[in-house]
Amino acid sequence: MNEKEKWLQVLLEIKKNVSTANFLTLFQKTTVEKIEDKTIYITNLQKIHSAMIEKKYKAILDDAIEKIFGEKLKVVYVTIDPQAKKKKTLEDAPLLKEAEKVEPKITIGHLPRVRPDFTFETLAVSQSNQLAFVSAQTVSKNLGQSYNPLFIYGPVGVGKTHLMQAIANAVYVKNPDIKIIYITSEEFTNEVVEAIRFNDTSKMKRKFRSANLLIIDDVQFIAGKDRVQEELFHTFNTLIDNGAQIVLSSDRPPSEIKKLEARLSSRFEGGLTVDVESPDFEMRTAILLKKAEKFGFPISIETAKAIAEKEQDARRLEGALLKVISSASTNNAEITAEFAQKALKNDTTPTHFHPEDVINSTCNYYSIKPTQLKGPKRDAFLVKARQVAMFLLKTELRLPFAEIGNVLGGRDHTTIMHGVEKVENMRKESPSFNEEILGITKSFRG
Repeated sequence: MNEKEKWLQVLLEIKKNVSTANFLTLFQKTTVEKIEDKTIYITNLQKIHSAMIEKKYKAILDDAIEKIFGEKLKVVYVTIDPQAKKKKTLEDAPLLKEAEKVEPKITIGHLPRVRPDFTFETLAVSQSNQLAFVSAQTVSKNLGQSYNPLFIYGPVGVGKTHLMQAIANAVYVKNPDIKIIYITSEEFTNEVVEAIRFNDTSKMKRKFRSANLLIIDDVQFIAGKDRVQEELFHTFNTLIDNGAQIVLSSDRPPSEIKKLEARLSSRFEGGLTVDVESPDFEMRTAILLKKAEKFGFPISIETAKAIAEKEQDARRLEGALLKVISSASTNNAEITAEFAQKALKNDTTPTHFHPEDVINSTCNYYSIKPTQLKGPKRDAFLVKARQVAMFLLKTELRLPFAEIGNVLGGRDHTTIMHGVEKVENMRKESPSFNEEILGITKSFRG
């Protein structure tokens, strides 16, 4: 057998040990350019594909090569740049180029449920999320063509929602006229339930099946909900047939979602499945630098490193930063690494809370759902709970009005200012209302 024939045998070996979707995406089109000096040069690869092979499937590839070629060979991935029409290896160039800045300023509230500040430009990137980042960028530029569906999974607080909303924002900037739907699995479930309740499933089907880009967050929560899964299955097939793009997120890969129908799991794995790991020290530092700049309190890299060392929980990074900023403002002190360490020293109480902690505690107290709190409805009981959340986000976390508006579904900062003022006045007039505020505050403060 010649080298090319042997490579086909290598591919057959690899196919036995990886999913069909990953084999088709990563390996099927590869060929051998040459073998010399005990090195095999594999071509027809994009950088993201070679990076993923090196990260996840290196052992499988090495074993297959040794079995077929009869010896261990060093692997060099030859990547092709369609624009430059030349080849580069991962050994000669950085793994990833600096992220492209693709988005101009975006009007707040331009897309329902999508935060305008969740863009590719504002996302910190490191080894823990670089593959997901590049995959998301690729999808935003080639809807329905590159990875469909794109399935992003990882633990809570690692930036999955940011990535998915960055896709929506980038697509919107490029073409504001196409239909983009971003929705959580809870909201999708509610839509299905309401359609069944009012015997009007046709309207719901038209809504989702006419989308050009459908993004569903936390899809693991549809597990065990038979009617919801059935509707998603048929919607999924229609969108794929129409050339629309689907992006999904979960806290685990499709194969590990219990009570998920096999046919849905198969569809989810039919494109590209990529994980986002918990942020490493460098990533946490970068996140803090970006958030501090967004809040209008730029900090030095040494200060960011001091906070990143203290707080390793991704969801609590923002709370830790806000605690340092708040302490510095109260004491009229400069924010330095030493000050940050002192502000966070011996802090064992859960005061590094996240905006979602405040929102969840408020919702639990008033027996409503976060989707209702962030939604557009203006029932009196929802308005009250929403304004309480505004007040607590401002007074406890000291978030800027614009940031509170983003957290609460893209509301205008003047709405937030009015809500905070309304709660302050109510507190002066009603001792019992003060007890409500205290009860919610105790809940998220522990």
